[in-house]
Amino acid sequence: MAASRVRMALRAVFLPVLPRLATDIVVVGGTHTRERGEAAAAANLLPQARIFGRGRNRGGNGGGERVQQDRKGGDPRVQESRAEMPVHAGMLATSRRPRHAGRVFRSVIWQEARDADRRTMQPRVEGTTDRRCAPIVIAHRGASGYLPEHTLAAYSVAILQGADFIEPDLVMTRDGHLIARHDNRLDLTTDVASRPEYAARRTTKTVDGITATGWFSEDFTLEEIKRLRAVERIPAVRPANARFDRQFEVPTLAEIIRLVRAYESVLGRTIGIYVETKHPTYFERLGLPMENALLEILRANGYEDYPDAVYIQSFETTNLRKLRERTRIPLVQLLERDGQPYDAAAAGSGLSYAHMATAAGLREIATYADVVGPEKSLIIPRAADSTLASANATDFVRDAHACGLAVHAWTFRAENVFLPADFRGGAEPNAPGDAEGEIEVFLAAGIDGFFTDQPDVGVRARARFQKEAAS
Repeated sequence: MAASRVRMALRAVFLPVLPRLATDIVVVGGTHTRERGEAAAAANLLPQARIFGRGRNRGGNGGGERVQQDRKGGDPRVQESRAEMPVHAGMLATSRRPRHAGRVFRSVIWQEARDADRRTMQPRVEGTTDRRCAPIVIAHRGASGYLPEHTLAAYSVAILQGADFIEPDLVMTRDGHLIARHDNRLDLTTDVASRPEYAARRTTKTVDGITATGWFSEDFTLEEIKRLRAVERIPAVRPANARFDRQFEVPTLAEIIRLVRAYESVLGRTIGIYVETKHPTYFERLGLPMENALLEILRANGYEDYPDAVYIQSFETTNLRKLRERTRIPLVQLLERDGQPYDAAAAGSGLSYAHMATAAGLREIATYADVVGPEKSLIIPRAADSTLASANATDFVRDAHACGLAVHAWTFRAENVFLPADFRGGAEPNAPGDAEGEIEVFLAAGIDGFFTDQPDVGVRARARFQKEAAS
């Protein structure tokens, strides 16, 4: 790639969109330094090969405990004192400042820009709901395996790693803005608990039938949200990510779209957004309906006429049915293995995810959605010993395809703790295993796309699968 194109990438993407990164802590090879200028701004966004499993958190987020509560992805609940964060043997940590640090940063970003440029030479996946096309790689909350989730930095790394789509989960602020958080409970992924000016806003609420105590997005204006900084959701599992705690803001959907458009202009390829409406019934009852704000932003940015570049997903059904009447944007019905959609529970309906995953249930979904997003065990359940065997595959993919639904499975993660027993790499639960191998099993089962915390792993798995299928 020509030098001018690298400079254009740095100036057009990192500095205008992420100006504060120019003085953020950056990590290369496990070392910490502060550098100003383009190279330092870019180095904060390096892909996985530069930051995964290397370095450790220094200073935490001010102490305190945080319980990880996850829905899509099946993360275990983690309660961990940040002052006692474990560091596994594979980590490399040093406090020494590298010589010629700026030169190192520039050299690394050059290589990543070259890699990103080579990926743009691949044919674009058009019509992503068409199963004849290559399966799409969806960056789950950005490159959340490598940086704190739902930050512009995590989305940037995912894009540079070759993800076809980045996935912002959306919640509402008190003044009606859409921001990217997996939960409306802010203390799970921001430093709000350490900010005394907001101590009085700690409260207990029931959200989607689950009672929790913390700080909630609907109690904050956007201006107040912008004072917070993101922190790693599961520092016990991903201590390397916690090095970036308090470095990045909570982005709005509009800011994410600006980031995507800047990257598209630099990389010369389409980058999709795969948005999820979180807790839509809950927010509607608060007088904060999500659909109006979401469609207004998407239409203002041309997505209504560009359906290959956007999806809207939800675990609920009512908001998807309403959206179907108002937009041509592809809709995705998410499915869990157990339980029922909250809107169904709130209405006293007996509708369950188990029924929705049947052939009859999928036919009903096809009347309002274009894609079904199942928890991956609905496709291939693990055996009693936690191993994965393609012989155990259900008829889910076949039944979905029979009624015209594409299948985008969730969520694939590289750490042993999330992997089937036969794809783990050793006994250390937080060490990386063979996530590529697990993904390939599901690709062989016929899925049309998949969510992953490590987009580069997903891109490699897809490439290897396609190469083997063509041989």
